[in-house]
Amino acid sequence: MGSIRRYLHYVKPYKWQIIGTILIGIIKFAIPLIIPMLIKYVVDDIVGGTMPKSEKLDKLFWIMGIMLVVFVVMRPPIEYYRQYYAQWTSSKILYDIRDQLYTHMQKLSFKYYSNTKAGEVISRVINDVEQTKAFVISGLMNLWLDVATILIAIGFMFTMNIKLTIVSLVLFPLYAISVKYFFGNLRSLTRNRSQALAEVQGYLHERVQGMAVIKSFAIEEHEQKQFDRTNKNFLQKALEHTSWNAKAFAVVNTITDIAPLIVIGYSGYLVIEGQLTVGTMVAFIAYIDRLYNPLRRLVNSSTTITQSFASMDRVFEFADEKYDIVDEPGAIDCTSVNGHISFENVSFSYGEGEEMVLKNINLEANKGETIALVGMSGGGKSSLVSLIPRFYDVTEGRILLDGTDIRKFKVQTLRDKIGVVFQDNILFSDSVRSNILLGKPGASDEEVEAAAQAANATEFIANLPEGYETKVGERGVKLSGGQKQRIAIARVFLKNPPILILDEATSALDLESEHQIQEALEKLAKDRTTFIVAHRLSTITHADKIVLIEHGRIMEIGTHEELMEKQGSYYRLFQVQQLEQKTGTE
Repeated sequence: MGSIRRYLHYVKPYKWQIIGTILIGIIKFAIPLIIPMLIKYVVDDIVGGTMPKSEKLDKLFWIMGIMLVVFVVMRPPIEYYRQYYAQWTSSKILYDIRDQLYTHMQKLSFKYYSNTKAGEVISRVINDVEQTKAFVISGLMNLWLDVATILIAIGFMFTMNIKLTIVSLVLFPLYAISVKYFFGNLRSLTRNRSQALAEVQGYLHERVQGMAVIKSFAIEEHEQKQFDRTNKNFLQKALEHTSWNAKAFAVVNTITDIAPLIVIGYSGYLVIEGQLTVGTMVAFIAYIDRLYNPLRRLVNSSTTITQSFASMDRVFEFADEKYDIVDEPGAIDCTSVNGHISFENVSFSYGEGEEMVLKNINLEANKGETIALVGMSGGGKSSLVSLIPRFYDVTEGRILLDGTDIRKFKVQTLRDKIGVVFQDNILFSDSVRSNILLGKPGASDEEVEAAAQAANATEFIANLPEGYETKVGERGVKLSGGQKQRIAIARVFLKNPPILILDEATSALDLESEHQIQEALEKLAKDRTTFIVAHRLSTITHADKIVLIEHGRIMEIGTHEELMEKQGSYYRLFQVQQLEQKTGTE
């Protein structure tokens, strides 16, 4: 019930549209309920009446004329507006929910996305939200329309024959018990089915992104087996759901089929006994159809509404995911930044009970300094720089920006002052211009082009088929690694932040691209506090401080010259790389 109450919060702004749709619907469903009364009048009073033939024909033509006006002129616009407003209202509610979920998605931390498949998140926002539409249309509109139709039909039936009406309703309690029994279990079965579908979608999303790996290793057959396992799990859950659903329909529809037979038998007996007219019998049989059709629709609605409840549970389960990174009460805006950053006794682990990947880090970066972080892979370099923009929060200790703990700042305003260039920068499947504009949405064309110029990107952009308007494909697949990096650097130039983080920004590039990008990065780092995570030591010899990190601890710190003189771990690492470079160029 909690999910329904929460869902009604989204429905509330549209309550008058829903009430209006129901009222229009009652008129729409009430009009056909005149027909059985019309049949009774035609059979008993016109066909079976004692008036002259010409008068009978006159009355018949008049009645048919009035009915044609009602059904041809009045009913179509009523039907149109009922359908239109029902769809309009439900679509608006779904729009609001997805809008809020997208806001929620953007607040979830790196930790959440590193533990959750993208396809599963997409499934909740697209499939599950769409399934809840049934609750609005069937549960909040059609349900009441069907109930109103049943009540109006019973009202007409009571005016004709009370005893026969009671006989018509004798199976109602059995119908209610069977619906409650069967559809009680359907919610959990539907939730299991939706989760299995989300797993299929998550698997597919990953494999579509990694199709190059599948093809390069020629493991199509292996992958087919893996997919079959996930797909089979969904099939099993879908069949369990289908089996229970089919049992429910078999029982409930049997009850709704028996009811008319009872009415036909009893009303036929009353006609033979002379206690009922033929017209009333025919009208009653017509009303039984109009009484049990809404009941059959209610069974269908029960299925879709139950499915929508299960989807609601999944939607709100996702909406309740906690944020790892939140603004403290009374958090302040990060406005003017000098750029002095200090780590004080910082330790960090990715989860409770997990090993610390950073241990007791103490490090200071003065305004405008370039700090290079070096060491073997897995030492904790990227983890350290990811703490500065609060992609994660420190486990112990604190990080100060200009003397203030960064947790005292509003997260968004802190990140606004930091530019990040990753090793693998994501580009969206939009134009080159749109991807650069991410650095400063709303910037002028001149600013975009100046940023591209500073990033040494103008030459290759000019050679693209449509220049700045060229679509780069999903994740930038149409561009080389070096081109993607230069667009990512142009983004940061456009943003113009006082603090810069370069996380292995050149390690995956060829030498020519690396030279161009190194030039752009040095220009970008000028007068900014810069943290560089570097693999190739030759690219960071100019840094003000070089910090060697091993197993989460700072082992050495100093300038290139100081560390070379010391002849410690940095010296040995540098010598090895120089030797590799010489061997590679010979």
